[in-house]
Order: sequence, then C-alpha cells, then structure tokens
Amino acid sequence: MPDELSRRSFLTLGGMALAPSGDEWIPLFDGRTLSGWKANENPTTWKLVDGCLMSAGPRSHLFYVGPVRGGDFRNFELEAEVMTRPGANSGIFFHTQYQGTGWLQKGFEVQIANTHSGEGGYREYKKTGSLYGVRNIYRPLVRDNEWFKLYVAVRANNVQVRVNDVLTVDFIEPDPPVLASGRGRFLDHGAFALQGHDAGSTVLFRSLRVRPLPDHLPKQPSPEVDGKYRQIIQLSAANVPVVDYHAHLKGGLTMDELLRRSRATGIFYGVAINCGKGFPVQDDASARRFLEENRRYPVFLAMQAEGREWVNMFSPQTVAMFDYVFTDSMTWTDDRGRRMRLWIKQEVGEISDAQEFMETLVRRAVGIFEREPIDIYVNPTFLPEAIAQRYDELWTPARMQRIIEALKKNDIALEINDRYRLPSLAFLRLAKQAGLKFTMGTNNGGPNDLRRCDYGLEVAEALQLRWQDFFIPREPGEKPVLRRGLPSQA
Repeated sequence: MPDELSRRSFLTLGGMALAPSGDEWIPLFDGRTLSGWKANENPTTWKLVDGCLMSAGPRSHLFYVGPVRGGDFRNFELEAEVMTRPGANSGIFFHTQYQGTGWLQKGFEVQIANTHSGEGGYREYKKTGSLYGVRNIYRPLVRDNEWFKLYVAVRANNVQVRVNDVLTVDFIEPDPPVLASGRGRFLDHGAFALQGHDAGSTVLFRSLRVRPLPDHLPKQPSPEVDGKYRQIIQLSAANVPVVDYHAHLKGGLTMDELLRRSRATGIFYGVAINCGKGFPVQDDASARRFLEENRRYPVFLAMQAEGREWVNMFSPQTVAMFDYVFTDSMTWTDDRGRRMRLWIKQEVGEISDAQEFMETLVRRAVGIFEREPIDIYVNPTFLPEAIAQRYDELWTPARMQRIIEALKKNDIALEINDRYRLPSLAFLRLAKQAGLKFTMGTNNGGPNDLRRCDYGLEVAEALQLRWQDFFIPREPGEKPVLRRGLPSQA
C-alpha cells in the first residue's frame, strides 16, 4: 500500500499527467503506443489501430508492466471498452504474472466471447462477462461489432464483473478457497493481461483504466461450502453448463432475487413463461413483450409450450425469438376425446387399466416429439397420482426405449427434473447410452422450492456426465421451429 506522499503524487504515462493513485481513474493505455505493456509469444498479434489496441493473430498475452503500482494490483476497479469481431475469443486476466508461453497458469480470466463456439472437438460455452470457470455466463449480453464496457473489481475476497453496467458476477471467495480438482485459482495479487486467443479472433480495446484500491480491505463473510457448492465449482471448471433451464418467476420470486441466487450459487438460469391455452401468454404480442422486458438480464428466456394447442397460437418468428422451447407430456386428449392435465386428479379420473393408460401416454408423448418443434422434454415420464407409486413397474424397458428413440430421432434434450426427481436413474442411464443430451431443471412454484438442481447434480455424479452430454441453446438460425416449422403451417 503506497505511503501518503506517493498517494498524493502524480504519475505520468506517455507524457500525460495522471490523477493520484487510489483516488481517481488512471489510464493504462495512451492510445498511441504500447508503452507500459509487454507481449509474450507472438508479439505481432498486438497492433495499434485508430487509437485502439487490437488483438489479431496467434496466441499471445499482453501484460501491463507500467508504472501504476508497478503493474502489481491486489484490490482495484478496472474498466475497458471492448469490441469483438464475429467468432472472437479473448479475455482480461487479473492477479496473474508474466509467462513466456502457453495459457496463463496464475490468476483469473474475465471472458470476452459473444459468438465464439470453440475449436476442434471442444465447444466453448462461456460468454462475455464470465469469471471463467468459476461463475459462467452462457448467454451473450452484447453483440459483435459494437463497443461495450467491461468492468472488473476486486475488493478483498469479492470479485464483481459488469457488462454495460449489468452485474454478471458477484463472487465471494470462500475461506479456504475451493479449487477445482484440488488445484486452481485463488485471489492473490499480480498483473493485468489481455488475451490474444487465436488467429481467428479479432478484438479491440480502448479506454483501459484502473482505480487502485487499498491493499487491506475488510472481507465479506465466507459463503457456506458443502458438497454441492464444491460440485458446482468442479463442473463449471470442466465446461459443464451448470444451468437450471426450468425456472419460473412465480410465487413472489422476482428477477432480482433469482439473479442474486445465481451469482451466489454459480447456477445460471433459464426463465420460462407459460405459453398456451389458459396461460399468461397466449399470442405473439404478449410473448414478445415478455422477451423485450427481460432481454437485458443475464438469463436464458424460454417458452414453456403448454398443451397441444400452442402450435396454433404463435408464429414461427416469435417462437424462434426465445432461446429455447420446452414442453411436457402432461396435457393431452385420450382416445375418447377427453382433454386432461395429468397433475389434476379430477381431470384424470379413475384409471381402470393402467397398462392401457401407459400405452396411450407413450403414443401421445412420441406424437408430441414428432409433431412439435421443441428443444427439451421436461417433467419427463410424469405419472398421475393414481399410478405414480407403480412407476418402476409401468415404465418398462420397452416403453422407456420408445421414448428415448423418439427423442433421439427428433434431436430433443431430456430434462433431469428436480421437482419430481424424474426420470428414474434407470431411464437416464439408457438415455445416456443412446447419446441423448441432458438439461437440469427445477420447475419451481416460487422462491422456496428453487433449489440447486439437487437431482441433476446427483445424476451428473452417478452417471459421470461430461460437458458433451449437456444441451446448450442453438444458434438463432438453427432453432427447431425454423427447421421444422409449426404443424399447422408445415
């Protein structure tokens, strides 16, 4: 921590008089030279273009080694304006140190990637504003070819990241730190570095500036660490998308509270709105209003397609605006023309022949997968209360296989549902063998039953699921509704 004389003294960089360290923002890049910066491998990756610092070339990291704090920072606020070109991947490291070659082994990375999808057999899911592998953001909040502001702050054991003033990360490091696979990154002190990721990534930086903070700041209370906390850290570091794709703002749960929980637990959320006959959203206008009101938040936005009538209530263009669409097989019409919702005992009535009922249920479910352009099958294999206790008997291997084959044929992911703890582990094991993609989902009724995807985490451990086993929303032009159309318009 600087003494009072040095705190009041002015620094200079590139001939500019700078404000006192610790009080004001101090520029780290003068817009004209690379003064104060040092590249490791492939230094030609870094160029000066129209007053901007551009990364365009093979892997290279550019380290700040200038006069501000001697290039060594513990607590700080950092801001940069950034622009990505399509497909670009980059990042800003902090608490790192100079390394001559390779990927940096020390410090944390704040991810910069909007449309980058990975190289070779690896698919990159983490988007701009992630604290890479610790608190991941899975939906891009900004677009390529547009300037955006990236803000990073470290105060003792707290890291905050903002993208255009939207808080994406508010991570409190536990004491002791939880490290992925017994090793990993922990808050310390060190340099800043910009990442040049690969020859196909072009990223521009400008207005890089820092506000150093005192080295000794009070820590926030350490979060409670249990097995699930550790597992979420492990999965996040292993590129598994730790996402609850089936969350609802119901029962008093607000978006602010949902996001607070997301930042605390490391679970990214998909917020679903019920769309269909008798539900809050029944036409294009109300669906688009939901999207417009919530697009700025770091969540996925999902259409929960209710009943079988939804395909006639919305246009393909509106459906495609959602990040993904899911439905279940809990609402259908039996062979006698009776429409029923399986969770309502009075509508189901007496089930005199459970085997016949199951055959109808399987046929209806397969028909849904064949007919409706959805991404995820949720509340899977749900049975009415009257026969729910016979689940293992009634969901025979042959019936499970018919469902799995239909999902596979139609490229539909299978939800591991926390609310009902469905499907069974036996069903999920068969689904993994068939190569289905999985999602985790809560289907909460309010704030009190929005857990941490407990059942999904149990299954992930039991079946040793990897990132390749999980669904991630498709690119805009690849949505099922655009490929398959809606039945009434096919």
